[in-house]
Amino acid sequence: MEQIDLGNISNSTKLDGLSKGDLIRQNTLLQTELTLAIKEIYRLKNQQLTDEQLKLILSEHLGELQRTLYGASSERYKKPEDKKKKTEPPKPRTKLPSDRYPNIPVREELVPFDEVPLCDACGNVLIDSGMTEESEQLTVIPKKYEIVRLIRPKFRCSCHACIKTAPLPPRIIAGSSYSDEMIIDVVASKYCDLIPIERYVQMAARGGLIDLPPQSLIELTHGFADFVKVSYELIKNGVMASRVINADETPHKMLEGSATKSWYLWGFSTPTLCFLEAHDTRSGDVASDMLLNSNCEILVTDVFSGYGKAVKISNVERLKNQKPLIQNANCNAHARRYFFKPRLHYKEAEFYLEQYHQIYRLNAEAKGQPPDQVLKFRSQMKIHFEEMKNMAMAELPRYPNKNKYQKALNYFLQNYQGLTLFLSDPEVPIDNNAQERLLRSHVVGRKTWYGTHSERGAETASILFSIIETCKLNDVNPREFLKNLAQDLLAGKNPYTPSEFRDLQKI
Repeated sequence: MEQIDLGNISNSTKLDGLSKGDLIRQNTLLQTELTLAIKEIYRLKNQQLTDEQLKLILSEHLGELQRTLYGASSERYKKPEDKKKKTEPPKPRTKLPSDRYPNIPVREELVPFDEVPLCDACGNVLIDSGMTEESEQLTVIPKKYEIVRLIRPKFRCSCHACIKTAPLPPRIIAGSSYSDEMIIDVVASKYCDLIPIERYVQMAARGGLIDLPPQSLIELTHGFADFVKVSYELIKNGVMASRVINADETPHKMLEGSATKSWYLWGFSTPTLCFLEAHDTRSGDVASDMLLNSNCEILVTDVFSGYGKAVKISNVERLKNQKPLIQNANCNAHARRYFFKPRLHYKEAEFYLEQYHQIYRLNAEAKGQPPDQVLKFRSQMKIHFEEMKNMAMAELPRYPNKNKYQKALNYFLQNYQGLTLFLSDPEVPIDNNAQERLLRSHVVGRKTWYGTHSERGAETASILFSIIETCKLNDVNPREFLKNLAQDLLAGKNPYTPSEFRDLQKI
């Protein structure tokens, strides 16, 4: 019997005199003809082939046909960049969830046919080709609550004089009926996600955990704050050791437990550390106590008189001890805001807003640059400040006292030295916005839980907000940090700050 070359037949069938468009239009007819041809050829060549074997061979050739019709025509592994032709950049493809979130585990599910399908061309039952088509979807597993029952064996002596029980593992709160994981979840939910305890209880009830006592959960936050206070102290020491410190304060309501209802949360920070402390006063004594024992040389603040008082008190002591004096650097965002508010009634304010627009544009370009390059950008800002100063001095006599626009001019001129101090020092920021953002979580939180019910609650808020806001400054997941810190402290390891934790993760 004459030997038939299947490769030549299939190739001539697919390509002889037909374009790709013609092949696509005749796809159904070709598949039917190819199916019959392959079956006949293999029966002639080898009578011993079973129907299953023939179907397998058929599926392989049909797959080849599909790739010829619909696959990429080029066989290049990577296309070289065409530097001569300028084409529009390709539209970015939509990322799969596994590409977008590489740290999330992937669970595979097989989606089978309800029944084996038939061929549209010949009506035969299809067989599994071994190929698959995949798609992805992001899902969520609702929070699940479990009770962990700890079973500890007891060993006794044959003399009946001694019996010993396996010791409990170390815990964040010894003897608590809540696990360490539960404690961290409550803390992170309130102080990171800003979920009030009462709402946490309601959410737990919807998840099947009924009648969770809110007061018990509040006690958990106090116990955890005491447990991680060592890390809080490290943050404080780091801030006090810094040359440049940002400072700000915001009201904190004491609902009960103190004779003073109006407390304040004071914030002191650096680019990588945030230290918060609650006090029952807005007196500058709070800031002076901080500065007296610090290495601060420049304090970045708004023009609150309490900070001026604190700097004066600290400088008196520094003169005695022959230490560098502290300078006040003021916030340009505040100065700009003074001009922004009256802009609708005073068109003259637009001049200052335009100058600040140019200044902040240069400041944005300087971000991430080495110190010498930062100073070059800031040297370009100087002319804008000088133009504003000259204009303000000329305009000031034209407006009466307590006039809004006059207040803006006066604010700028009186604080000109502090507003421009950053021009000659690359470590000093242009404004105090970074510190104000660190107080934002507390400001948002107090609108939901209103305040604290005890001085201990104020201390707990200070400790936990400090740690979590420091995590955010260092792009550290607060939940991950709290979990690792607790495990390491329980294991007897030394405490650390979020910035130190970040550096350890890179090693």
